Amino acid sequence: MNYKKITVFLLSLIMALSLFAGCGKKESGPATLRITMGLGEEEWKVMREDVFPAFEKANNCKIEAIQIEASDVVKKLEAMKQANKMEIDLIAQDNMALAPLVDKGLVEDISEFKSKIPAEIIPSLISVGEFEGKLYFFPFRPNVEINFYNEAKLNQYGLKPPANWDELLNLARTLKEKEGVGKVGIKAVFDGNTTVQLFEFIRQAGGDPLVLNDEGSVKAYTFLKQLWPYLSPDSLKADWNTTNRFLAEESMYLAANWPFGVNVIVKDGGKKEIKAYGGFSGPVKASKVLGGDVLGIPKGSPNKELALKFIEYLMSKDVQETLASKLAWPSARTDAYAKVEDWQKPYFDAINEAMKVAQPRPNLVYWADVDKALNDALKEIVVDGKDIKATLDKYHQKIEEAKQNSGK
Repeated sequence: MNYKKITVFLLSLIMALSLFAGCGKKESGPATLRITMGLGEEEWKVMREDVFPAFEKANNCKIEAIQIEASDVVKKLEAMKQANKMEIDLIAQDNMALAPLVDKGLVEDISEFKSKIPAEIIPSLISVGEFEGKLYFFPFRPNVEINFYNEAKLNQYGLKPPANWDELLNLARTLKEKEGVGKVGIKAVFDGNTTVQLFEFIRQAGGDPLVLNDEGSVKAYTFLKQLWPYLSPDSLKADWNTTNRFLAEESMYLAANWPFGVNVIVKDGGKKEIKAYGGFSGPVKASKVLGGDVLGIPKGSPNKELALKFIEYLMSKDVQETLASKLAWPSARTDAYAKVEDWQKPYFDAINEAMKVAQPRPNLVYWADVDKALNDALKEIVVDGKDIKATLDKYHQKIEEAKQNSGK
């Protein structure tokens, strides 16, 4: 082979290799990274307009994003695994729904990539993705409920946001006396929305939500039974979505909800009198539930390396700053609030205050049974008027049976 032929050969080789460089580009065109998230319409808009494009351009690929709720992810991945045809490269999953994914072998052990987690990530978020010493999920989006209150209405009656249970009960009672209807709200739809608040009340009383008849659990349900007559009637319809409307329409003057409500109520709704703080303490301590999403890679992902690059991108300062400023998402990083506007800062102070006392819920394969037991117990006690201790004994036994049946 002469010099000219060698040069042509090398140039051809370089061109061929370049087709497979970057984000896994195929001969037929750019690679497609398929991801799943469970987001609202406004959240998807920010992802598609402010987050995805820069990664797609830098890596010459396309992101195909699919809306799948956390409760459906396991079934979806199981079906693909059984068909030996995994079509999803990355999942963003509720940190409460991780155990079945690990238990069923549906996600990759990514312990060898742990060093990709930036030093600025809040340390407590990392352990959420670890099972038996192995890392299966990267931190992405921490979340914690903050307590919204209508400052103008509370000022009208000389009231302040409650700092403890006694003040909460007094505020609820006073507002009902003044207005003729309850104005303090809790999420009493008896599903996962309610479970978050039950966890907080039980832990605030020093109890363990998995030991439903311990002293702290009894105190929590006893207090909720006291509080119940003074609550807003809309509590029975209040979930993560409707609570924002109830606050904006003033059927609730005080209620806890996730921070995305800041943009919905204050920015979009113009309700500047709705403020927020970190919440109240119970008889033992302050406690919030650490919610949010983490990132995992399904076993058999067609584009595992590209998925890892996208995970690094989502944990970057730029992306976390964008999500904080545009969606009011709490950041997984400690250095990502530079783009937050002045009007948003008091709400992020409330988020940071709540994050200080936030604890994750346990990841259990029998979580559905725990969730149902906590809610059924509340309904029987506050709605049906059943005896508190006897009811909690009954539902504690149901949790124990579920635990034994799971083999854990």
